[in-house]
Amino acid sequence: MPGYRHKPDMKLWHALPAVVFVALVSFLADGLSRDPRLVPSPLIGKPAPDFALQTVNSPDAMLSLADLKGQVSLLNVWATWCFACRAEHDALLAIAETKEVRVYGLNWKDERQAAQQWLRQLGDPYAASAYDPDGKTGIDFGVYGAPETFVLAPDGTVAYKHVGVVTAELWRDTLLPLIHQLNGTSG
Repeated sequence: MPGYRHKPDMKLWHALPAVVFVALVSFLADGLSRDPRLVPSPLIGKPAPDFALQTVNSPDAMLSLADLKGQVSLLNVWATWCFACRAEHDALLAIAETKEVRVYGLNWKDERQAAQQWLRQLGDPYAASAYDPDGKTGIDFGVYGAPETFVLAPDGTVAYKHVGVVTAELWRDTLLPLIHQLNGTSG
């Protein structure tokens, strides 16, 4: 039949917005139900980014990934402008006192004098703290913001990443068991 056009079924066109709406709501609900501290890291199971930076306490001293290898290490990204970093500081001091793991710092996008003063006033949990004023090393680690903490295996691979405040509960329930596992010891 010349000139005949098939008309689309209008019921399908009316249902399309509802289908799109339901899909969008499902996607958003799934995202809202996730724990924002569980940010996956593409570095898990891979070598940590290589770095060599001056330390906070001395521009003449350097801290590099090579210094962290050979032992399980905790690398904590912190800054003096970070309110949450202050909230976790006592927990880091307590962790350092246990001597279960060496705690290293990555002072991120900060001022050296402010960082030095912070460590003098609040205590220094770090075996050493690297100074990353431009944040490039933090970017290499995939840091979203401070605080973030990485567990590094003795071979320098990233075994775990935690976004947010390190607490006594996180230490007891997650970090310490992982450290024991990586060391081949039991708690």
